[in-house]
Amino acid sequence: MGHFDRTLAYISDLQQADTPGAICEKLLDVTSAFGLTALMAGTVPQPGTPKGKQKDHVLLCDWPIEWLERYVARNYVDHDPIVSRMKQLQAPFQWRDAANEVKADRDGEVVMGDAGQFKLKDGLAFPLVTLDGQIVMVSLGGEQIEMSGLEFGMISLVSGYAIGRAMQLHAGTERTIDHVELTPRELECLKWASAGKSEWEISQILGISEHTSEKHLLNAKTKLGAVNRVQAVAEAIRRGYI
Repeated sequence: MGHFDRTLAYISDLQQADTPGAICEKLLDVTSAFGLTALMAGTVPQPGTPKGKQKDHVLLCDWPIEWLERYVARNYVDHDPIVSRMKQLQAPFQWRDAANEVKADRDGEVVMGDAGQFKLKDGLAFPLVTLDGQIVMVSLGGEQIEMSGLEFGMISLVSGYAIGRAMQLHAGTERTIDHVELTPRELECLKWASAGKSEWEISQILGISEHTSEKHLLNAKTKLGAVNRVQAVAEAIRRGYI
């Protein structure tokens, strides 16, 4: 199968994805071969957006949970050189290009340095500008990335389709499902999962069996449209449950 046929296959897979978690999984299946193992996508909030509202801008997330929490808690979006360059350039670029431009910006250096602690040392960023002028960004990161110019273009193309599909699902969700009902136990299990606890550790903390804790996490994952516990926790954070 040639490059063109593979690209069409990737796009077809993304169009068939019916949850944000499935979109993350399919896009990362494509990009992980090039060292891009983590994903964040969403609309770019305006400067000064309250921390409690920043998660509302997230459409796709397969980011280390600890990094997501730190990013929001420290209001990094207002100092992130990748976000700043995206607003100015509105074209695909590599993270290192943004980092090189802000070496004199102490706050920007802190953001990039902290990202590196979570094995997000370099990456790619792709914009999508909507008809009303809103910037939607796909940001893919990893420890070390390697790709040709042709592969860069392919990833840019499929990333555009991924965020487009995510926007379609988000619009449909807003119209039909405003709230996901999680049971108290499901919420408890998700909160402990967000703290890095295993299913066995959660069972010991809550005084339930390991099988029961696994079942609660599986139910929560299904309700939130996630394909793994990391995405389930990220979606719960985005919705304000955690």
